[in-house]
Amino acid sequence: MYLRSNKKRTGDVYLNEPIGKDKDDNEVTLQEVLENNERNVEDEVDLKFKIKNLYEKMKQILKNREKIIIELRFGLNGDKPKTQKEIAKMMNISRSYVSRIESKAIGKLAKEIKE
Repeated sequence: MYLRSNKKRTGDVYLNEPIGKDKDDNEVTLQEVLENNERNVEDEVDLKFKIKNLYEKMKQILKNREKIIIELRFGLNGDKPKTQKEIAKMMNISRSYVSRIESKAIGKLAKEIKE
């Protein structure tokens, strides 16, 4: 009993834990509710952790200008991804300079992630 009450207090939720019953009186797990045909829950969770790791690496490794360019280029700030030409115009630099900064930043991230 202590373990159940402690688990409820800490808010721990497990994917394979029953959360209710369906219309046929079969137990339903959180994993079954969250799964879709394209990806399973484990893949989704893994992807979220990888994205979080990428953002942490970007904060640690990239200079501010590199970070801004990567965010704009790939739409990481929630907006539509922008072209190098659009970014160059926004930042008042040449498109080729945006390309060089982007390549350098991606290289830094790739090297750090491989390690």
